[in-house]
Amino acid sequence: MHTYGKKISQTIACLAVGVLSAGFAQADVSQSQLTAADKDGSNFLHSNANYANTRYYPAKQIDTSNVSKLRPAFTFQTEVLESMQTAPIVVGGTMYITTSYNHVYAIDPVTGKQKWHYKHKMGPVTTYCCGPNNRGVAIMGDRVFMGTLDAKLVALDTQIADPELGYSETMAPVAVNGRVLIGTNGGEYGIRGFVKSFDAKDGKLQWTFHTIPEKGHEGVFAVNDSTGRNMKRDIAAEKAQLAKQGGDFYKTLGGGVWMAPAVDLETNSVIFVVGNPSPDLYGAERPGDNLYTDSIVSVDLNTGKYKWHHQYIAHDVWDLDSVSPVILTDAKGKNGNMTKVAIHAGKTGHVYVHDRATGELIRFSEAMVPQDGLWTLPTKEGAKMMLGANGGVEWSPMAIHPEARLAFAANLLQPMTYHVEASKYPGGKLWLGGAFKTIPSEKQSGRLSAVNIDTGKVAWKFDTDEPLIGGVLATAGGLVFNGEANGLFRAFDAKNGKKLWEYQTGAGVNAPAVSYTIGGKQYIAVAAGGNNQIDAKRGNSVVVFALP
Repeated sequence: MHTYGKKISQTIACLAVGVLSAGFAQADVSQSQLTAADKDGSNFLHSNANYANTRYYPAKQIDTSNVSKLRPAFTFQTEVLESMQTAPIVVGGTMYITTSYNHVYAIDPVTGKQKWHYKHKMGPVTTYCCGPNNRGVAIMGDRVFMGTLDAKLVALDTQIADPELGYSETMAPVAVNGRVLIGTNGGEYGIRGFVKSFDAKDGKLQWTFHTIPEKGHEGVFAVNDSTGRNMKRDIAAEKAQLAKQGGDFYKTLGGGVWMAPAVDLETNSVIFVVGNPSPDLYGAERPGDNLYTDSIVSVDLNTGKYKWHHQYIAHDVWDLDSVSPVILTDAKGKNGNMTKVAIHAGKTGHVYVHDRATGELIRFSEAMVPQDGLWTLPTKEGAKMMLGANGGVEWSPMAIHPEARLAFAANLLQPMTYHVEASKYPGGKLWLGGAFKTIPSEKQSGRLSAVNIDTGKVAWKFDTDEPLIGGVLATAGGLVFNGEANGLFRAFDAKNGKKLWEYQTGAGVNAPAVSYTIGGKQYIAVAAGGNNQIDAKRGNSVVVFALP
Protein backbone atom coordinates (compact mmCIF):
# COMPACT_ATOMS: atom_id res chain seq x y z
CA MET A 1 0.00 0.00 0.00
CA HIS A 2 1.40 3.38 -0.94
CA THR A 3 0.32 6.94 -0.27
CA TYR A 4 1.92 9.30 -2.73
CA GLY A 5 1.23 12.45 -0.71
CA LYS A 6 4.76 13.77 -1.14
CA LYS A 7 4.50 13.76 -4.93
CA ILE A 8 1.15 15.51 -4.82
CA SER A 9 2.60 18.31 -2.65
CA GLN A 10 0.68 20.47 -0.18
CA THR A 11 -1.36 22.07 -2.95
CA ILE A 12 -2.57 18.75 -4.34
CA ALA A 13 -1.86 20.35 -7.67
CA CYS A 14 -2.36 17.28 -9.81
CA LEU A 15 -3.99 14.01 -8.90
CA ALA A 16 -2.67 12.67 -12.18
CA VAL A 17 -1.99 9.11 -13.16
CA GLY A 18 1.46 10.00 -14.47
CA VAL A 19 2.40 11.88 -11.30
CA LEU A 20 0.97 9.49 -8.75
CA SER A 21 1.92 6.22 -10.35
CA ALA A 22 5.44 6.56 -11.61
CA GLY A 23 6.44 3.36 -13.37
CA PHE A 24 2.90 2.48 -14.40
CA ALA A 25 1.25 3.00 -17.77
CA GLN A 26 -0.20 6.46 -18.11
CA ALA A 27 -3.81 6.83 -19.17
CA ASP A 28 -4.48 9.68 -21.57
CA VAL A 29 -8.20 9.87 -22.17
CA SER A 30 -9.13 12.07 -25.09
CA GLN A 31 -12.32 14.08 -25.49
CA SER A 32 -13.22 11.93 -28.47
CA GLN A 33 -13.07 8.83 -26.25
CA LEU A 34 -15.26 10.47 -23.62
CA THR A 35 -17.75 11.59 -26.25
CA ALA A 36 -17.97 8.10 -27.80
CA ALA A 37 -18.23 6.28 -24.47
CA ASP A 38 -21.75 5.10 -25.28
CA LYS A 39 -20.26 2.91 -28.03
CA ASP A 40 -17.17 1.82 -26.08
CA GLY A 41 -17.42 -1.90 -25.31
CA SER A 42 -13.99 -2.00 -23.65
CA ASN A 43 -13.76 0.78 -21.05
CA PHE A 44 -16.15 2.36 -18.54
CA LEU A 45 -15.26 6.05 -18.80
CA HIS A 46 -17.99 7.88 -16.85
CA SER A 47 -19.60 7.21 -13.50
CA ASN A 48 -22.89 6.69 -15.35
CA ALA A 49 -21.31 5.15 -18.47
CA ASN A 50 -21.53 8.15 -20.82
CA TYR A 51 -22.52 11.81 -21.01
CA ALA A 52 -26.17 10.78 -21.38
CA ASN A 53 -26.03 8.89 -18.04
CA THR A 54 -27.74 5.86 -19.59
CA ARG A 55 -25.77 3.24 -17.61
CA TYR A 56 -26.12 0.99 -20.64
CA TYR A 57 -23.01 -1.01 -21.51
CA PRO A 58 -22.82 -2.11 -25.19
CA ALA A 59 -20.96 -5.43 -24.76
CA LYS A 60 -22.86 -8.73 -24.67
CA GLN A 61 -20.45 -11.58 -24.00
CA ILE A 62 -22.32 -12.03 -20.73
CA ASP A 63 -25.97 -12.50 -21.63
CA THR A 64 -29.22 -14.11 -20.52
CA SER A 65 -28.05 -17.56 -21.68
CA ASN A 66 -24.83 -17.70 -19.65
CA VAL A 67 -25.07 -15.21 -16.78
CA SER A 68 -25.92 -18.08 -14.41
CA LYS A 69 -22.28 -19.15 -14.79
CA LEU A 70 -20.91 -15.80 -13.58
CA ARG A 71 -18.19 -16.24 -10.93
CA PRO A 72 -15.94 -13.90 -8.91
CA ALA A 73 -12.71 -13.09 -10.75
CA PHE A 74 -11.26 -11.26 -7.73
CA THR A 75 -12.20 -9.17 -4.70
CA PHE A 76 -10.31 -6.01 -3.85
CA GLN A 77 -10.48 -4.79 -0.26
CA THR A 78 -9.80 -1.19 0.70
CA GLU A 79 -8.65 -0.03 4.14
CA VAL A 80 -11.87 1.95 4.68
CA LEU A 81 -14.67 0.00 6.35
CA GLU A 82 -17.54 2.34 5.60
CA SER A 83 -20.34 3.07 3.15
CA MET A 84 -19.35 2.58 -0.51
CA GLN A 85 -21.19 4.29 -3.36
CA THR A 86 -18.41 4.35 -5.93
CA ALA A 87 -18.94 3.62 -9.61
CA PRO A 88 -15.45 2.49 -10.73
CA ILE A 89 -13.90 4.06 -13.81
CA VAL A 90 -11.98 1.60 -16.01
CA VAL A 91 -9.61 2.75 -18.75
CA GLY A 92 -6.17 1.92 -20.12
CA GLY A 93 -5.67 -1.13 -17.96
CA THR A 94 -6.53 0.64 -14.68
CA MET A 95 -9.61 0.71 -12.48
CA TYR A 96 -10.15 3.78 -10.27
CA ILE A 97 -12.12 3.23 -7.07
CA THR A 98 -13.12 5.76 -4.42
CA THR A 99 -14.19 5.17 -0.82
CA SER A 100 -15.74 7.13 1.99
CA TYR A 101 -13.41 9.83 3.37
CA ASN A 102 -11.97 10.43 -0.12
CA HIS A 103 -9.49 7.66 -0.75
CA VAL A 104 -8.71 6.76 -4.37
CA TYR A 105 -7.32 3.36 -5.37
CA ALA A 106 -5.89 2.47 -8.76
CA ILE A 107 -5.87 -1.28 -9.39
CA ASP A 108 -5.37 -3.76 -12.19
CA PRO A 109 -8.92 -4.55 -13.45
CA VAL A 110 -8.01 -8.16 -14.34
CA THR A 111 -6.01 -9.26 -11.29
CA GLY A 112 -6.99 -6.74 -8.60
CA LYS A 113 -3.35 -5.86 -7.93
CA GLN A 114 -3.04 -2.40 -6.38
CA LYS A 115 -1.06 0.21 -8.34
CA TRP A 116 -1.40 3.19 -6.02
CA HIS A 117 -3.50 4.59 -3.21
CA TYR A 118 -4.23 8.26 -2.53
CA LYS A 119 -5.64 9.61 0.75
CA HIS A 120 -7.03 13.11 0.68
CA LYS A 121 -5.78 15.23 3.56
CA MET A 122 -9.07 16.46 4.91
CA GLY A 123 -9.49 20.04 6.12
CA PRO A 124 -10.52 20.82 9.70
CA VAL A 125 -14.25 21.07 8.88
CA THR A 126 -16.44 18.55 7.07
CA THR A 127 -20.22 18.71 6.99
CA TYR A 128 -22.41 16.07 5.37
CA CYS A 129 -25.90 14.73 5.94
CA CYS A 130 -25.93 11.14 4.76
CA GLY A 131 -22.53 9.58 5.41
CA PRO A 132 -18.93 10.37 4.36
CA ASN A 133 -19.59 9.00 0.89
CA ASN A 134 -17.98 9.44 -2.49
CA ARG A 135 -19.53 8.31 -5.77
CA GLY A 136 -16.47 8.22 -7.99
CA VAL A 137 -13.98 10.14 -10.07
CA ALA A 138 -13.90 11.72 -13.49
CA ILE A 139 -10.96 11.29 -15.85
CA MET A 140 -9.78 13.44 -18.74
CA GLY A 141 -6.36 13.59 -20.35
CA ASP A 142 -3.94 12.25 -17.75
CA ARG A 143 -5.82 13.64 -14.77
CA VAL A 144 -8.24 12.13 -12.29
CA PHE A 145 -10.73 14.48 -10.61
CA MET A 146 -12.54 13.96 -7.30
CA GLY A 147 -14.86 16.08 -5.16
CA THR A 148 -14.16 15.91 -1.41
CA LEU A 149 -16.06 16.12 1.85
CA ASP A 150 -14.31 19.39 2.70
CA ALA A 151 -15.76 20.91 -0.49
CA LYS A 152 -12.70 20.77 -2.73
CA LEU A 153 -12.12 19.60 -6.27
CA VAL A 154 -8.99 17.51 -6.03
CA ALA A 155 -6.55 17.52 -8.96
CA LEU A 156 -6.81 21.29 -8.98
CA ASP A 157 -6.74 22.15 -5.26
CA THR A 158 -9.76 24.32 -5.94
CA GLN A 159 -11.89 25.36 -2.98
CA ILE A 160 -15.44 25.00 -4.29
CA ALA A 161 -17.28 26.38 -1.25
CA ASP A 162 -16.99 26.85 2.53
CA PRO A 163 -17.58 23.61 4.48
CA GLU A 164 -18.26 25.63 7.63
CA LEU A 165 -21.44 26.82 5.93
CA GLY A 166 -22.58 23.25 5.23
CA TYR A 167 -21.10 22.62 1.78
CA SER A 168 -19.56 19.26 0.87
CA GLU A 169 -18.89 17.10 -2.20
CA THR A 170 -19.82 13.46 -2.70
CA MET A 171 -20.83 13.41 -6.38
CA ALA A 172 -18.63 12.18 -9.20
CA PRO A 173 -17.55 15.20 -11.29
CA VAL A 174 -18.05 15.36 -15.06
CA ALA A 175 -15.08 16.16 -17.31
CA VAL A 176 -15.94 17.56 -20.73
CA ASN A 177 -14.29 19.81 -23.32
CA GLY A 178 -11.46 20.92 -21.05
CA ARG A 179 -13.71 21.72 -18.12
CA VAL A 180 -14.83 19.95 -14.95
CA LEU A 181 -18.46 20.25 -13.80
CA ILE A 182 -19.45 19.74 -10.19
CA GLY A 183 -22.44 20.56 -7.99
CA THR A 184 -22.68 20.58 -4.21
CA ASN A 185 -24.27 18.83 -1.26
CA GLY A 186 -25.66 20.67 1.74
CA GLY A 187 -29.39 21.06 1.22
CA GLU A 188 -29.94 20.05 4.85
CA TYR A 189 -27.61 22.80 6.08
CA GLY A 190 -28.95 26.02 4.61
CA ILE A 191 -26.59 26.40 1.67
CA ARG A 192 -27.24 28.14 -1.64
CA GLY A 193 -26.82 25.38 -4.19
CA PHE A 194 -24.92 25.57 -7.45
CA VAL A 195 -23.29 23.86 -10.39
CA LYS A 196 -19.80 25.17 -11.23
CA SER A 197 -17.50 24.77 -14.20
CA PHE A 198 -13.71 24.82 -13.67
CA ASP A 199 -10.88 24.87 -16.18
CA ALA A 200 -9.42 21.35 -16.12
CA LYS A 201 -5.86 22.63 -16.53
CA ASP A 202 -5.55 25.33 -13.91
CA GLY A 203 -8.71 25.10 -11.79
CA LYS A 204 -9.96 28.58 -12.60
CA LEU A 205 -13.68 29.07 -12.13
CA GLN A 206 -15.39 29.52 -15.50
CA TRP A 207 -18.99 29.94 -14.43
CA THR A 208 -21.46 29.33 -11.62
CA PHE A 209 -25.14 28.57 -11.96
CA HIS A 210 -26.92 29.17 -8.67
CA THR A 211 -29.80 26.75 -8.18
CA ILE A 212 -31.48 29.44 -6.06
CA PRO A 213 -31.97 32.69 -8.01
CA GLU A 214 -31.60 35.93 -6.05
CA LYS A 215 -34.82 37.22 -7.58
CA GLY A 216 -37.89 35.21 -8.55
CA HIS A 217 -37.39 32.14 -6.36
CA GLU A 218 -40.97 32.55 -5.16
CA GLY A 219 -42.14 31.31 -8.58
CA VAL A 220 -45.83 31.21 -9.46
CA PHE A 221 -47.13 29.79 -6.16
CA ALA A 222 -48.07 26.49 -7.79
CA VAL A 223 -51.03 24.70 -6.25
CA ASN A 224 -50.46 21.27 -7.79
CA ASP A 225 -47.44 19.03 -8.31
CA SER A 226 -46.28 17.86 -11.75
CA THR A 227 -48.89 15.12 -11.78
CA GLY A 228 -51.76 17.52 -11.08
CA ARG A 229 -52.30 16.64 -7.40
CA ASN A 230 -53.03 19.38 -4.87
CA MET A 231 -50.19 19.91 -2.38
CA LYS A 232 -52.42 21.57 0.24
CA ARG A 233 -50.45 24.81 0.41
CA ASP A 234 -51.73 27.89 2.22
CA ILE A 235 -50.88 30.25 -0.61
CA ALA A 236 -52.37 33.34 1.07
CA ALA A 237 -50.27 32.78 4.19
CA GLU A 238 -47.14 32.27 2.11
CA LYS A 239 -47.67 35.47 0.14
CA ALA A 240 -48.25 37.41 3.35
CA GLN A 241 -45.10 35.97 4.89
CA LEU A 242 -43.06 36.81 1.77
CA ALA A 243 -44.33 40.38 1.82
CA LYS A 244 -43.38 40.63 5.50
CA GLN A 245 -39.89 39.12 5.45
CA GLY A 246 -38.77 39.74 1.88
CA GLY A 247 -36.81 37.29 -0.26
CA ASP A 248 -33.32 37.56 1.21
CA PHE A 249 -33.54 33.97 2.45
CA TYR A 250 -32.36 32.86 -1.00
CA LYS A 251 -28.87 32.75 0.54
CA THR A 252 -29.84 29.78 2.72
CA LEU A 253 -32.60 28.17 0.64
CA GLY A 254 -30.72 24.92 -0.12
CA GLY A 255 -30.98 23.32 -3.55
CA GLY A 256 -27.98 21.00 -3.61
CA VAL A 257 -27.06 19.02 -6.73
CA TRP A 258 -26.23 15.48 -5.61
CA MET A 259 -25.43 13.60 -8.79
CA ALA A 260 -23.49 13.93 -12.03
CA PRO A 261 -25.21 16.14 -14.63
CA ALA A 262 -26.01 14.82 -18.09
CA VAL A 263 -24.33 16.61 -20.99
CA ASP A 264 -25.90 17.07 -24.43
CA LEU A 265 -22.99 17.97 -26.70
CA GLU A 266 -25.28 18.55 -29.70
CA THR A 267 -26.97 21.49 -27.99
CA ASN A 268 -24.19 22.36 -25.49
CA SER A 269 -26.58 21.73 -22.62
CA VAL A 270 -25.94 20.57 -19.06
CA ILE A 271 -29.07 18.99 -17.59
CA PHE A 272 -29.38 18.11 -13.91
CA VAL A 273 -31.84 17.87 -11.03
CA VAL A 274 -31.87 20.02 -7.91
CA GLY A 275 -32.48 18.83 -4.36
CA ASN A 276 -34.60 19.98 -1.45
CA PRO A 277 -35.09 23.46 0.02
CA SER A 278 -33.78 24.38 3.49
CA PRO A 279 -35.11 23.78 6.04
CA ASP A 280 -36.52 20.50 4.78
CA LEU A 281 -39.83 20.38 6.65
CA TYR A 282 -40.52 23.85 8.08
CA GLY A 283 -41.91 25.69 5.07
CA ALA A 284 -43.00 28.84 6.91
CA GLU A 285 -39.37 29.95 6.92
CA ARG A 286 -39.25 29.96 3.09
CA PRO A 287 -42.54 31.11 1.46
CA GLY A 288 -42.98 30.59 -2.28
CA ASP A 289 -42.15 27.82 -4.75
CA ASN A 290 -38.47 27.87 -3.68
CA LEU A 291 -37.11 27.70 -7.23
CA TYR A 292 -35.19 25.80 -8.51
CA THR A 293 -35.43 23.20 -5.76
CA ASP A 294 -37.08 19.87 -6.66
CA SER A 295 -36.59 20.70 -10.35
CA ILE A 296 -34.91 19.52 -13.52
CA VAL A 297 -32.80 22.33 -14.99
CA SER A 298 -30.94 22.91 -18.26
CA VAL A 299 -28.07 25.40 -18.63
CA ASP A 300 -25.55 26.23 -21.35
CA LEU A 301 -22.35 24.18 -21.17
CA ASN A 302 -20.09 27.08 -22.15
CA THR A 303 -21.62 29.89 -20.10
CA GLY A 304 -23.85 28.37 -17.41
CA LYS A 305 -26.74 30.48 -18.69
CA TYR A 306 -30.23 29.26 -17.79
CA LYS A 307 -32.18 27.53 -20.59
CA TRP A 308 -35.24 25.97 -18.95
CA HIS A 309 -36.57 24.25 -15.86
CA HIS A 310 -39.50 22.17 -14.70
CA GLN A 311 -40.39 21.97 -11.01
CA TYR A 312 -41.84 18.69 -9.74
CA ILE A 313 -42.79 19.78 -6.22
CA ALA A 314 -43.11 23.45 -5.33
CA HIS A 315 -42.49 24.41 -1.69
CA ASP A 316 -41.49 20.87 -0.74
CA VAL A 317 -42.05 20.12 2.99
CA TRP A 318 -41.45 16.35 2.76
CA ASP A 319 -37.81 16.15 1.53
CA LEU A 320 -39.09 14.44 -1.62
CA ASP A 321 -36.47 16.20 -3.70
CA SER A 322 -34.95 15.37 -7.08
CA VAL A 323 -31.65 13.50 -6.80
CA SER A 324 -31.38 10.53 -9.19
CA PRO A 325 -29.36 11.67 -12.23
CA VAL A 326 -30.99 12.72 -15.49
CA ILE A 327 -30.79 10.34 -18.47
CA LEU A 328 -30.76 11.59 -22.08
CA THR A 329 -32.38 9.31 -24.64
CA ASP A 330 -35.14 9.16 -27.26
CA ALA A 331 -38.81 8.41 -26.54
CA LYS A 332 -42.21 9.00 -28.06
CA GLY A 333 -43.44 12.56 -27.78
CA LYS A 334 -47.00 13.69 -27.26
CA ASN A 335 -47.59 13.44 -31.00
CA GLY A 336 -46.35 9.84 -31.08
CA ASN A 337 -43.13 10.69 -32.91
CA MET A 338 -39.72 9.87 -31.49
CA THR A 339 -38.13 12.89 -29.83
CA LYS A 340 -35.02 13.68 -27.80
CA VAL A 341 -35.91 13.52 -24.13
CA ALA A 342 -34.50 13.91 -20.64
CA ILE A 343 -35.87 11.50 -18.06
CA HIS A 344 -35.69 11.49 -14.27
CA ALA A 345 -36.85 9.07 -11.58
CA GLY A 346 -38.25 10.88 -8.56
CA LYS A 347 -38.59 10.14 -4.89
CA THR A 348 -42.28 10.43 -5.72
CA GLY A 349 -42.08 7.02 -7.38
CA HIS A 350 -42.66 8.35 -10.90
CA VAL A 351 -40.38 8.37 -13.94
CA TYR A 352 -40.76 11.74 -15.67
CA VAL A 353 -40.13 12.18 -19.42
CA HIS A 354 -39.34 15.69 -20.69
CA ASP A 355 -38.79 17.28 -24.08
CA ARG A 356 -35.03 17.89 -24.00
CA ALA A 357 -35.27 21.17 -25.92
CA THR A 358 -37.91 22.88 -23.78
CA GLY A 359 -38.29 20.94 -20.54
CA GLU A 360 -41.98 20.33 -21.23
CA LEU A 361 -43.28 17.31 -19.35
CA ILE A 362 -44.37 14.75 -21.94
CA ARG A 363 -45.52 12.09 -19.50
CA PHE A 364 -45.01 10.64 -16.06
CA SER A 365 -45.11 6.94 -15.32
CA GLU A 366 -47.48 4.91 -13.28
CA ALA A 367 -46.50 5.00 -9.62
CA MET A 368 -43.76 2.46 -8.92
CA VAL A 369 -44.46 2.47 -5.16
CA PRO A 370 -47.49 3.01 -2.90
CA GLN A 371 -48.43 6.68 -2.44
CA ASP A 372 -51.18 6.50 0.17
CA GLY A 373 -51.56 9.79 2.01
CA LEU A 374 -49.54 11.71 -0.55
CA TRP A 375 -49.07 15.39 0.35
CA THR A 376 -50.28 14.95 3.91
CA LEU A 377 -48.79 17.97 5.65
CA PRO A 378 -46.28 17.36 8.46
CA THR A 379 -47.48 18.01 12.01
CA LYS A 380 -45.80 18.43 15.38
CA GLU A 381 -47.04 15.00 16.47
CA GLY A 382 -46.19 13.35 13.15
CA ALA A 383 -48.31 12.65 10.07
CA LYS A 384 -47.98 9.38 8.13
CA MET A 385 -47.32 8.97 4.42
CA MET A 386 -46.57 5.68 2.69
CA LEU A 387 -43.98 7.55 0.63
CA GLY A 388 -40.95 8.00 2.90
CA ALA A 389 -38.44 10.85 2.64
CA ASN A 390 -35.98 8.57 0.81
CA GLY A 391 -38.49 7.78 -1.93
CA GLY A 392 -39.33 6.19 -4.30
CA VAL A 393 -35.99 6.59 -6.03
CA GLU A 394 -33.24 8.19 -3.93
CA TRP A 395 -29.90 9.19 -5.49
CA SER A 396 -29.68 5.76 -7.16
CA PRO A 397 -28.99 6.18 -10.89
CA MET A 398 -31.40 4.48 -13.29
CA ALA A 399 -30.33 2.57 -16.39
CA ILE A 400 -32.10 2.21 -19.72
CA HIS A 401 -32.23 -0.56 -22.30
CA PRO A 402 -32.92 1.15 -25.65
CA GLU A 403 -34.02 -2.00 -27.47
CA ALA A 404 -36.44 -3.02 -24.73
CA ARG A 405 -37.65 0.61 -24.41
CA LEU A 406 -37.35 0.29 -20.64
CA ALA A 407 -35.90 2.34 -17.80
CA PHE A 408 -34.94 0.50 -14.62
CA ALA A 409 -35.30 2.19 -11.22
CA ALA A 410 -34.29 1.07 -7.71
CA ASN A 411 -37.01 2.07 -5.23
CA LEU A 412 -37.41 2.22 -1.48
CA LEU A 413 -40.68 1.44 0.31
CA GLN A 414 -40.32 3.13 3.70
CA PRO A 415 -43.52 4.48 5.28
CA MET A 416 -42.70 7.40 7.57
CA THR A 417 -44.20 9.96 9.87
CA TYR A 418 -43.37 13.59 9.14
CA HIS A 419 -42.85 15.94 12.09
CA VAL A 420 -42.48 19.73 11.83
CA GLU A 421 -41.10 22.28 14.25
CA ALA A 422 -40.22 25.97 13.94
CA SER A 423 -36.52 26.45 13.29
CA LYS A 424 -34.31 29.41 12.38
CA TYR A 425 -31.13 29.19 10.32
CA PRO A 426 -28.45 27.67 12.61
CA GLY A 427 -25.39 28.80 10.66
CA GLY A 428 -24.13 25.81 8.67
CA LYS A 429 -25.54 23.20 11.05
CA LEU A 430 -28.14 20.54 10.29
CA TRP A 431 -31.42 22.35 9.58
CA LEU A 432 -34.38 20.06 9.03
CA GLY A 433 -37.15 22.01 10.76
CA GLY A 434 -38.50 18.75 12.15
CA ALA A 435 -37.92 15.08 11.46
CA PHE A 436 -39.06 12.14 9.36
CA LYS A 437 -39.17 8.79 11.12
CA THR A 438 -39.62 5.22 9.98
CA ILE A 439 -42.49 3.34 11.60
CA PRO A 440 -41.32 0.23 13.51
CA SER A 441 -44.55 -1.65 12.85
CA GLU A 442 -44.41 -1.00 9.08
CA LYS A 443 -42.36 -3.19 6.76
CA GLN A 444 -39.47 -1.56 4.94
CA SER A 445 -38.56 -3.08 1.60
CA GLY A 446 -37.43 -2.36 -1.95
CA ARG A 447 -38.60 -2.67 -5.51
CA LEU A 448 -36.72 -2.81 -8.79
CA SER A 449 -39.11 -1.45 -11.42
CA ALA A 450 -38.99 -1.44 -15.21
CA VAL A 451 -40.91 1.40 -16.88
CA ASN A 452 -41.72 1.72 -20.57
CA ILE A 453 -40.43 5.19 -21.47
CA ASP A 454 -42.78 5.47 -24.47
CA THR A 455 -45.97 4.80 -22.50
CA GLY A 456 -45.17 5.29 -18.81
CA LYS A 457 -46.50 1.80 -18.01
CA VAL A 458 -44.71 -0.34 -15.43
CA ALA A 459 -43.58 -3.40 -17.39
CA TRP A 460 -42.35 -5.49 -14.47
CA LYS A 461 -41.22 -5.27 -10.87
CA PHE A 462 -39.08 -7.32 -8.49
CA ASP A 463 -39.67 -6.85 -4.76
CA THR A 464 -36.78 -7.13 -2.31
CA ASP A 465 -36.56 -7.64 1.45
CA GLU A 466 -34.45 -4.52 1.93
CA PRO A 467 -34.92 -0.96 0.61
CA LEU A 468 -32.92 -0.35 -2.57
CA ILE A 469 -30.24 2.34 -2.69
CA GLY A 470 -27.35 2.03 -5.12
CA GLY A 471 -28.40 2.07 -8.75
CA VAL A 472 -28.72 -0.09 -11.84
CA LEU A 473 -26.64 -1.28 -14.80
CA ALA A 474 -28.10 -2.56 -18.09
CA THR A 475 -26.12 -4.34 -20.80
CA ALA A 476 -26.50 -5.29 -24.46
CA GLY A 477 -26.62 -8.89 -23.28
CA GLY A 478 -30.23 -8.29 -22.26
CA LEU A 479 -29.33 -8.02 -18.58
CA VAL A 480 -30.03 -5.72 -15.65
CA PHE A 481 -27.79 -5.74 -12.55
CA ASN A 482 -28.80 -4.43 -9.14
CA GLY A 483 -27.74 -4.99 -5.53
CA GLU A 484 -29.46 -5.07 -2.16
CA ALA A 485 -28.54 -4.01 1.37
CA ASN A 486 -28.42 -7.64 2.54
CA GLY A 487 -25.37 -8.27 0.33
CA LEU A 488 -27.13 -9.92 -2.61
CA PHE A 489 -26.06 -8.82 -6.08
CA ARG A 490 -28.41 -9.98 -8.85
CA ALA A 491 -28.83 -10.22 -12.60
CA PHE A 492 -32.26 -10.04 -14.25
CA ASP A 493 -33.64 -10.53 -17.73
CA ALA A 494 -34.19 -6.97 -18.90
CA LYS A 495 -37.36 -7.79 -20.83
CA ASN A 496 -39.36 -9.63 -18.17
CA GLY A 497 -37.60 -9.17 -14.82
CA LYS A 498 -36.84 -12.86 -14.28
CA LYS A 499 -34.03 -13.31 -11.77
CA LEU A 500 -31.25 -15.22 -13.53
CA TRP A 501 -28.38 -15.11 -11.01
CA GLU A 502 -27.40 -13.85 -7.59
CA TYR A 503 -24.29 -13.75 -5.42
CA GLN A 504 -23.84 -12.97 -1.71
CA THR A 505 -21.06 -10.38 -1.39
CA GLY A 506 -21.04 -10.21 2.42
CA ALA A 507 -21.93 -6.51 2.75
CA GLY A 508 -24.57 -4.13 1.46
CA VAL A 509 -24.47 -3.67 -2.31
CA ASN A 510 -25.44 -0.01 -2.30
CA ALA A 511 -23.46 1.18 -5.30
CA PRO A 512 -24.10 0.99 -9.06
CA ALA A 513 -22.33 -1.77 -11.00
CA VAL A 514 -20.09 -1.17 -14.02
CA SER A 515 -18.82 -3.36 -16.86
CA TYR A 516 -15.70 -3.50 -19.03
CA THR A 517 -13.93 -5.86 -21.44
CA ILE A 518 -10.21 -6.69 -21.45
CA GLY A 519 -8.46 -9.37 -23.46
CA GLY A 520 -11.74 -10.54 -24.94
CA LYS A 521 -13.32 -11.16 -21.52
CA GLN A 522 -16.21 -9.09 -20.16
CA TYR A 523 -16.27 -8.22 -16.45
CA ILE A 524 -18.91 -6.89 -14.08
CA ALA A 525 -17.72 -4.93 -11.03
CA VAL A 526 -19.63 -3.63 -8.02
CA ALA A 527 -18.76 -2.16 -4.62
CA ALA A 528 -20.04 -3.88 -1.47
CA GLY A 529 -19.61 -1.46 1.40
CA GLY A 530 -23.08 -0.83 2.81
CA ASN A 531 -24.89 2.45 3.31
CA ASN A 532 -25.44 5.02 6.05
CA GLN A 533 -28.95 6.17 5.15
CA ILE A 534 -30.51 2.73 5.57
CA ASP A 535 -27.77 1.41 7.88
CA ALA A 536 -26.83 -1.45 5.57
CA LYS A 537 -24.04 -3.76 6.67
CA ARG A 538 -20.67 -2.09 6.11
CA GLY A 539 -17.87 -3.58 4.06
CA ASN A 540 -14.79 -2.47 2.14
CA SER A 541 -14.75 -4.47 -1.09
CA VAL A 542 -15.13 -4.20 -4.82
CA VAL A 543 -16.12 -7.58 -6.24
CA VAL A 544 -15.39 -8.30 -9.90
CA PHE A 545 -17.15 -11.10 -11.82
CA ALA A 546 -16.55 -12.88 -15.14
CA LEU A 547 -17.51 -16.07 -16.92
CA PRO A 548 -15.27 -19.14 -16.31
